[in-house]
Amino acid sequence: MAAGGAPVAIVTAASRGIGAACARTLAQRGYRLALMARSEDVLTLAGELSGIATRGSVAEPSDLERLVGVTLARYGRIDAVVNNSGHPAKGDLLSLEDEAWTEGFALILQSVIRMARLTTPVFLRQGAGSVVNISSLWAVEPHLDAPVSSTLRAALSSFTKLYADRYAAHGIRMNCLLAGFVDTHVVPERFAGSIPMGRPAAAAEIGRLASFLLSTEAGYVTGQSLRADGGLTRSL
Repeated sequence: MAAGGAPVAIVTAASRGIGAACARTLAQRGYRLALMARSEDVLTLAGELSGIATRGSVAEPSDLERLVGVTLARYGRIDAVVNNSGHPAKGDLLSLEDEAWTEGFALILQSVIRMARLTTPVFLRQGAGSVVNISSLWAVEPHLDAPVSSTLRAALSSFTKLYADRYAAHGIRMNCLLAGFVDTHVVPERFAGSIPMGRPAAAAEIGRLASFLLSTEAGYVTGQSLRADGGLTRSL
């Protein structure tokens, strides 16, 4: 439990899907919430969960700055961050224009770096903090269906390990959660029959796992990329 009250968590892209599931689970486990998403649905969810919300994009640095600012103004601390985002562009490997790669970088990797710059000084003052980056199974088994995601989520795992190395001694942890197919989206037919568990994940399952990684129960886990893919990836 955070000094001065319940712990505080930021969740981005929180209006629906995995982000909303993370927010609901964290609320159930006693966190005070600061949510952000582009959709106005995030305002409704924040009200439901007795949290606060701002509308904005993780790809916009001013939106991230505003999110952290209002969180500190309201709660006075930040204990946990769930870096969630939308999906980058898809297309043929060499047909994707520069803009798709640039936008994907801002969405998947640069947003996490920027959030780390904003929240790490807070964690250092508090002597603790935990971050979970919602990523994808394509980070460990890149697929031509998702070249931008595959490339940049692998880079996100690398950044996560470097951040963990740098700040572990300060009680600050960062991990990636590599989600497989989730029931908030239709599973492509070519993958549906390949999932050993025979189904996509429920978004709530990903939310519970993210909450675990943020908790003191996972206090010795940092710099890891944990798969939650129903056994779909084959690499060891």
